Amino acid sequence: MENSLKNITLQSLRPALGLFVILSIITGIVYPLLTTALGQSFMPAQANGSLITQGDKVIGSSLIGQNFTEAKYFWGRPSATGPYPNNAAASSGSNQGPLNPALAEAVKNRVAALKAADSDNTLPIPIDLVTASASGLDPEISPAAANYQVSRVVKARELTVETVQKLIAENTKGRQWGVFGEPRVNVLQLNIALDKLTVIQP
Repeated sequence: MENSLKNITLQSLRPALGLFVILSIITGIVYPLLTTALGQSFMPAQANGSLITQGDKVIGSSLIGQNFTEAKYFWGRPSATGPYPNNAAASSGSNQGPLNPALAEAVKNRVAALKAADSDNTLPIPIDLVTASASGLDPEISPAAANYQVSRVVKARELTVETVQKLIAENTKGRQWGVFGEPRVNVLQLNIALDKLTVIQP
């Protein structure tokens, strides 16, 4: 009787263990190697983090925002990540609803900072310059948000409005496949273009 139970148990375990080994090899070795090879072959930039380099130095990623605060640079969206803005290791939003007083106060402070940095600017402030994205890592702003900042950048770099607006146009991406999303400007790439155009002493 005992031998019979052992045989039944072994017969039940063998296919289960065999399936476990096969699936482990497929999902743990074959699939990762295949996807890595395909990514490196057909989309190497995206597979390696969409990194942006200057010479041999990595200065950022086109997928992750940076916290620009100097007047001579375009500023990105506010970030609610902790313990510092645009922390890629802690992607998150503020989780503050539209009726939350803390959100209203944060927006008020951001509006004040924008006005203080460019007191002569009378244009309406685009919403994406005073509200954080859900990820807290948004690397892009709307063309309206970029154009709002033109006067500040022009003053800081002693450029013409036309020159800076041309840079914005050159760095504006349209809708995905012409259908999805909205036109947007990558802030890091726009600021790199600015630095190539002018050299400002700190």
